Amino acid sequence: MLAGMAMTDFSKVAVLMGGWSAEREVSLNSGQAVLDALLRQGVNAIGIDVDKNICERLKQQQVSHVFNMMHGRGGEDGVIQGVLDVLKIPYTGSGVLGSALSMDKMRCKQLWLGLSLPTPEYKILENEDDCEQALQNLGLPLMIKPVLEGSSIGISKVKSAQQMLPAWQMAQACGGTIMAEKFIEGEEYTAAILADQVLPMIRLETHNDFYDYQAKYISNDTRYVCPCGLSEETEKQLGKLMMQAFDAVMAKNWGRVDFMIDKHNKPWLIEVNTVPGMTDHSLVPMAGREAGYSFDELVMNILQGAELHD
Repeated sequence: MLAGMAMTDFSKVAVLMGGWSAEREVSLNSGQAVLDALLRQGVNAIGIDVDKNICERLKQQQVSHVFNMMHGRGGEDGVIQGVLDVLKIPYTGSGVLGSALSMDKMRCKQLWLGLSLPTPEYKILENEDDCEQALQNLGLPLMIKPVLEGSSIGISKVKSAQQMLPAWQMAQACGGTIMAEKFIEGEEYTAAILADQVLPMIRLETHNDFYDYQAKYISNDTRYVCPCGLSEETEKQLGKLMMQAFDAVMAKNWGRVDFMIDKHNKPWLIEVNTVPGMTDHSLVPMAGREAGYSFDELVMNILQGAELHD
């Protein structure tokens, strides 16, 4: 058990994982890593593969706190957060509104634009005419994104007009709103946030067209550069922007803000993740190590932030 952590603080912690989203397998891996860390620290913790009977299971187990590791729909969009608020069980991460706004790439982007925070231009794609207008108004290349998916599921980079409709149709298979976003030519970064601290930033390098699902979970040649190579002053200034972006969507406790820096050194906000991956190969633990946190220390710090948001 880490110094300063009282065992009585957490009488029984449930690590929620799995669920029914397209990110189920990633969530199970993250959840197991977190559960193992809690058990190593002497916390009375159990893992729950979440199904639609979750309310009854939480009550039966007499859970005092929840460590939420459900990625994607149902776990990262405000649904499980609302359930936990009703049950009066404190939980890690953002509340209902912060989760919903962050998960919805369109609403998140609209909020940032309303606050004059830098994020790429976009267009909602409801039909083939919208696809044509996006090509004309935004130009190529474009990113086509299902608004309500994570882990780059259903996302395509469109480099020619011929690729536009197939990319839109592939994204439609995910359900929900589809968005075309102007592609930012430059380097990709991520900033992990722990309470009010921005952890050391990571630069992502991939041979793929972008940091897609394969680059994240399958490829062995994706590079993660931390320290990221930016000057201390630049990283400090970017950290302020990342906290602004995080706070704007009412995200809490911990998470990750992904961004690009273009050839003119201008930053562009891409999205917020309120339940990022937490295996020992994931980005937040990587940033945590650079900041001096072991994996177990990071997990315990996140758990310490568990609260109700109602």
